[in-house]
Amino acid sequence: MTRRILFLGGTGTISASCVRRAVARGDEVTVVNRGTGRRALPPQVRTLAADLRDPEAVRAAIGSEQFDVVLQFLAFTPEHVQADLELFEGRVGQYVFVSSASAYQKPPMRLPVTESTPLRNPFWQYSRDKIACEDLLVAAYRERGFPITIVRPSHTYDEQLLPTMGGWTDIARMRAGRPVVVHGDGTSLWTITHSDDVAVAIVGLAGHSDAVGEAFTVTGDHAPSWNRIYGWLAEAAGVASPDLVHVASETIASFAPDLGPGLIGDKAHSMIFDNAKVTALVPEFRTTITFDEGARQIVAFYDAHPDRQQVDRDHDALFDRIAAHARQAG
Repeated sequence: MTRRILFLGGTGTISASCVRRAVARGDEVTVVNRGTGRRALPPQVRTLAADLRDPEAVRAAIGSEQFDVVLQFLAFTPEHVQADLELFEGRVGQYVFVSSASAYQKPPMRLPVTESTPLRNPFWQYSRDKIACEDLLVAAYRERGFPITIVRPSHTYDEQLLPTMGGWTDIARMRAGRPVVVHGDGTSLWTITHSDDVAVAIVGLAGHSDAVGEAFTVTGDHAPSWNRIYGWLAEAAGVASPDLVHVASETIASFAPDLGPGLIGDKAHSMIFDNAKVTALVPEFRTTITFDEGARQIVAFYDAHPDRQQVDRDHDALFDRIAAHARQAG
């Protein structure tokens, strides 16, 4: 069955993989964004140019069209969601909102995390905003029958997205034999999933009538330690013995307040998820790309694109200060 799917976004880490998956499935795909993304779209995709932060521009771009599914990847506040409700109520069969697994209770009281785990994150505004978006959508479903589906991915990456604090700066430091800062003791377990795998679940839920009114954890089951994650990146970069310096998340946050919420409100905790609910509807969803392979894909991409090998000078100096402090204190 061919579905008419509208992507709000479409060139991001998760959305680009979902677009490719939907095209491969035979869906009729339209993408609305500003046209500035770094990931290419398949030729079968129809593109409409509009700034998603300008509701009237989006309304003008899509006109009076109706869609079987709208997939929203770029709504981060209730105001973004409210604009979608005003635009799409009565003209969409299903509205899929991409939330975040960081919305789940932090620190988690028990593992694995399931859809019944409370949504509460007092440390990270990003997560609280996603929770508020969900609350607005659930109310629209309960009160007016607006056909929502909520998906909560965890840390998702592709060949262009490094999952560490410093991104390419960390790889450059490894290759130069310089210390690389790792939060905590590196032994916490972290669910990390390739975007191509996450796309199987999200596109599988798109147009699925049993998914309407429901929320789904979409994270996979691959949860290596942070030491393994950094170690696999080092191996891919040709570094046999990376100089990893372990520093408490709270200490990192004291040096760099902008890094604190994402660490203390998410990455500092072991996060293991139960994906049984989504696999009941999309049984083909599973982890097919583990991060040892993912790390090789990432380093190969950056080695093939020297222009993307950007060292952040501020972070570079920051990591020197944090590493020196940790070694002096230790």
